[in-house]
Amino acid sequence: MDKIIIEGGHRLSGTIPISGAKNAALPLMAAALLSDQPLTLTNLPRLADINTMMELLVGHGVSVTYEGAAGPGVKRRMTLTAGTITDTVAPYDIVRKMRASILVLGPLLAREGIARVSMPGGCAIGNRPIDLHLKGLERMGATIEMAEGYVEARTNGRLMGAQIGLPFASVGATENLMMAAVLARGTTRIENAAKEPEIVDLARCLNAMGARIGGAGRATIEVEGVESLSATTHQILADRIEAGSYAVAAAITGGDIHLEGAELAGMGAVVDRFREAGVQLSETETGVHVVLDGRPNALDIDTQPFPGFATDMQAQFMALLAVADGTSVIKESIFENRFMHVPELARMGAEIDVSGNTAIVRGVENLRGAPVMATDLRASMGLVLAGLAANGTTTVNRVYHLDRGYERLEEKLSLVGAKIERVGG
Repeated sequence: MDKIIIEGGHRLSGTIPISGAKNAALPLMAAALLSDQPLTLTNLPRLADINTMMELLVGHGVSVTYEGAAGPGVKRRMTLTAGTITDTVAPYDIVRKMRASILVLGPLLAREGIARVSMPGGCAIGNRPIDLHLKGLERMGATIEMAEGYVEARTNGRLMGAQIGLPFASVGATENLMMAAVLARGTTRIENAAKEPEIVDLARCLNAMGARIGGAGRATIEVEGVESLSATTHQILADRIEAGSYAVAAAITGGDIHLEGAELAGMGAVVDRFREAGVQLSETETGVHVVLDGRPNALDIDTQPFPGFATDMQAQFMALLAVADGTSVIKESIFENRFMHVPELARMGAEIDVSGNTAIVRGVENLRGAPVMATDLRASMGLVLAGLAANGTTTVNRVYHLDRGYERLEEKLSLVGAKIERVGG
């Protein structure tokens, strides 16, 4: 099993190209199931999760062409054509690898009237039930049963427009229901919808295909169903979590990095927390410039749905605050198991106490390199960031998580002066 070895203590400086957003690309790929016409996606990241979704869609009968050579900053494109859906089963062997696989449920049901999808897997960061997806589809007329670890859904004809109130702003449920609604008969109203930029990006693509979606990015989304969707080409937005992660890399090393292609507008409250920590962020014509001179300031963080502080940035900020001047408080309000990186940071000299969903982080002047174990995607990145700042050598084990969400991480960090390499286990 691969591991990443980091020689810490080097100030990072230079330019890092930001890839297309994984969390936007996955629902966009699933949207190809809604039409028999080609959907071309550009600015596509090269990630394990993208390959998993591609494998899943090919199993449903989608033909896929993939263009673009490997390398940091290289733009890639994928064309997906679901001319005929040959199989409406999303099998366990594929779905268990990635929670986003559940996003094929709405499109398959909307187009074919039947779907059998395994219960999803992914990072072990807490309970993430799909009941909101299922209850919303039932409101639209679907009959749903659970059998042998699978969701079995069917309709008697087309789905019907409905008013759906989500008890909390679930990104996955909003995406699944929005995609299902575009081919439903009548109008669907999704209340307390998620507002993430990835929702807006999905709606923009679907509207270019002929859907009629209004309100994306606000609390209420209305979808007027149409008979069919057509071909389009869509550029995936930049990955705000990747950009935020590399901004932490600049800050934790006292560095100076330009994030090519990044945008502050999509980062929500993360931008405010960076600035409270003393990190200078400024937009340029081609991206975002990040600078920190000295130690970061301590601060308090409470993870919330967008535009609040993203839970996907919590582990990275914990690494930053581990070397801050003062004591910080981090409250994790989204997932109950998202402090699994704390014991690993403690191995590196971080002083962190956890009580329930709250972590007290007492900043230290220096971290120490150590062997650590990655537990999930964002925790993995948090440990890499800590390793960049630590004195000595850090070895991050079980880094397969990183390949799910960070494209060519070692190459990108090497571009700005990191001493980092991947070695086979």
